[in-house]
Amino acid sequence: MGEMLNVALDAMGGDNAPDEIIKGAMQAMEKKQNIKVFLVGPEELLRQKCAAYTYDASRLEFVNATEVITNEEAPVSAVRHKKDSSIAVALGLVRDKKADAFVSAGSTGAVLVGAQMIVGRIRGVRRPPLGVFIPTTKGVSLLVDNGANVDARPEHLLQFARLGSVYFENTMGVKNPRVAIVNIGVEEEKGNALVKATYPLLKECPDIHFTGSIEAREIPLGGADVIVCEGFTGNVILKLYEGVGKALIGEIKGGLMSSLRTKIGALLIKPALKGILARFDSSEYGGAPMLGLNGLVVKTHGSSKAKEVCNSLIQCLTFKEQRIEEKFRELYQGEEKAGEEKAGEEKSGEEK
Repeated sequence: MGEMLNVALDAMGGDNAPDEIIKGAMQAMEKKQNIKVFLVGPEELLRQKCAAYTYDASRLEFVNATEVITNEEAPVSAVRHKKDSSIAVALGLVRDKKADAFVSAGSTGAVLVGAQMIVGRIRGVRRPPLGVFIPTTKGVSLLVDNGANVDARPEHLLQFARLGSVYFENTMGVKNPRVAIVNIGVEEEKGNALVKATYPLLKECPDIHFTGSIEAREIPLGGADVIVCEGFTGNVILKLYEGVGKALIGEIKGGLMSSLRTKIGALLIKPALKGILARFDSSEYGGAPMLGLNGLVVKTHGSSKAKEVCNSLIQCLTFKEQRIEEKFRELYQGEEKAGEEKAGEEKSGEEK
């Protein structure tokens, strides 16, 4: 069965809370026997909602939280003042090591701010990015950052690449994943000031397999495994990706249902088409983990329904089983040790 995973789930976050959040939790516990959920929110309400389900009571614990942070509130102020919100209480469970992971479809700003204020960063990580799997014709790619840091410096993008490479390698089982930076051309001299300054850092980094620049049109074709950019660009790519995908699926379905002939054709191709559409369904891949924290924080879409919540919870299992947080820590502990040794050598040289 594997080691038990304890997940703090924000039951009140998102457009479809708490019903779809609870439904997703029930589905995840049914699929995986080694998931325990701490359901965080108004306890009485949550107990009433859960009464409609049959579940293993030993793997579902209710944690009372009387407040909810909305999307309209300023994230920093909300996290500081709403100490009993479902987001703050759930993140506190991760900080106190009572839970291995936190999942929320709630306010993105509050989750990002709360994650750093309450859970904290691994020492050496400057700007934890969000990394999300996006479907491609070759499988999936990891887009990092996709919204946590709308402004970033070259050294931040270098960290995104290193963290993303470790995450992709250990979740997808791909050794030395291909890392590329989003650009407006493949030539090394192309790009804005940020890309031009970051390119040589990535090129010289021994920890990653850097393949150069990638243009947006190559992303759906699987042109790289780990796609690096600052959060503004990443979020635009992600939203456009989802919008175009939704539009295409709608057009295909509409075309197939437009006449008797196309309906007959649709029946013939339905099995193959169903598989293809499933591969390009973003809810299949769970949420976006924030990489480089002292615990796992996963942000799912605000519009998430049960399926995405379920997959986000299951996604946390891989993170724990592959010891990804520990590997992030080892990456930066080694760096700190090397820095301390170098400083010691320099001091010794000065004394001589």
